[in-house]
Amino acid sequence: MEILDIKGLSFTYPLAAAPALRNISFTVNEGDFIAVCGATGSGKSTLLRMIKPALAPLGEVTGDIKFKGSPVSECETSQIGFVMQDPDHQIVTDKVWHELAFGLENLGVPQPAMTRRTAEMASYFGIGDKFDRNISELSGGQKQLINLAAVMVTEPEMLILDEPTAQLDPITASDLINTVKKLNRDLALTVIIAEHRLEDVIPVCDKLLVIENGAVLAFGKPGDVLRRLYGHSDIMCGMPAAARISSMLGEKECALSVREGRELVRKYGNKKTLPGTNTEGACKKNAVLVFKDVFFRYERSSPDILRGTGFDVYENEIFCILGGNGSGKTTALSCASGILRPYSGTITVFGRKIKDYRNQSLYKECLALLPQDISTVFLRNSVREELEDAGGDNGALPFDLTPHLDKHPYDLSGGEKQLVALAKVLALKPKLLLLDEPTKGLDAASKQRMIVLLRKLTENGMTIVTVTHDVEFAAECADRCALFFRGEVVSAAAPEEFFSENSFYTTAASRITRGHFINAVTAGKAAELCRLNGRKAEET
Repeated sequence: MEILDIKGLSFTYPLAAAPALRNISFTVNEGDFIAVCGATGSGKSTLLRMIKPALAPLGEVTGDIKFKGSPVSECETSQIGFVMQDPDHQIVTDKVWHELAFGLENLGVPQPAMTRRTAEMASYFGIGDKFDRNISELSGGQKQLINLAAVMVTEPEMLILDEPTAQLDPITASDLINTVKKLNRDLALTVIIAEHRLEDVIPVCDKLLVIENGAVLAFGKPGDVLRRLYGHSDIMCGMPAAARISSMLGEKECALSVREGRELVRKYGNKKTLPGTNTEGACKKNAVLVFKDVFFRYERSSPDILRGTGFDVYENEIFCILGGNGSGKTTALSCASGILRPYSGTITVFGRKIKDYRNQSLYKECLALLPQDISTVFLRNSVREELEDAGGDNGALPFDLTPHLDKHPYDLSGGEKQLVALAKVLALKPKLLLLDEPTKGLDAASKQRMIVLLRKLTENGMTIVTVTHDVEFAAECADRCALFFRGEVVSAAAPEEFFSENSFYTTAASRITRGHFINAVTAGKAAELCRLNGRKAEET
């Protein structure tokens, strides 16, 4: 039965030169699990917000959105649930129990029913032990789970999620997607989810909606859609590794999951290897950033966040730090940038202790930090003013920011904000660049351009340290990767060695090729090895 029907939907923001959505038409049936993907700024978030009347942006609208046969504007608030990208933007209370009850209070649900529904939802999501906790004490993944539970307790008939895993580590992200799929399966809940991280989403979705420049590029079953997009490189580069390998090899059937990908690569020989594979990591030159026995806690009575942390970052390398939410990665970057001061241990930048840098000299063409919360970077009323204020040159970046120059930074999409913030930080001309989740909100094509940019920067003498949850990004660009756990670096190695030895903090390509190819940790290398070896005789 049809639950959502969108016909001829177009939308233009006030004063915008072009529409954000162009003649969008598609239908969703009850119980469908729909994945929405597309480039940064393609209109995904705008489309999702148009479906939720309380969040619909102001502007010129044409076309119809009907929910269960009636205009969506007539539906009750609780019928359509919405989970945002940033967990902190949706939380409105201080305690977990109150967050779960808040929506029910606003709906006027009687106290006995409210108690029953919050208790049941806390049990379903396994958060009963956190019921009385302060939300500020929770990790990003835990907060996002609370947001999802707080939406589900109002018993929506359709759930919309706008890049809910953008700030989560790979394991937590996978768990959240599995939870959403379980809700879809157990409750016949209709789900529409927009994501850039599609590795876990596409194998479980019923239909895939691809948006390009505000219009529907393709809509249908995932395998059918991806086969039609084989030649569309900007879209395919963001798809699951199995699908990318299928596309690169020109396979008639498109593999979607790790299991299907393993079945595909087994059809090829495994004798030949790639020449010059680097398993030793970056050549150890001069140490640019050194942590030695660093301890840090936020309050005297609180536990240590950094516990004897020690690692070296060498000249002209890209050093990627991975690890779970709350493991201390962002804290380490804040200490490296001088924002936080450890109570024990030493941190040196270019051979000098941070405390020896006087009069802001650390930040004068020496070190710069792109924080996780990029809104703190913006101080002006337009992108043009932001870049002029920093002395930046838009033409020096592989991203065209021209269409956004006269927009307020807060009016941009998450990915667009990320690119503007990066441009502003690079204008400071640092020799040591610290990046905290630089690919957050970026589509796959923009990530590829960022990788090219970062490599070019290191070739020109810059050293880069980046904290990231994006294992695919790290595998493509890093000289070395490090795993943070409980405030310590527990392992560090070149990507080929690092991802080949990990079971969960690894790439889908590594899972697909493990036991068949050696150190093939990216889809490109896996496809290249398949081509080098050719199909096995019995498969031809």
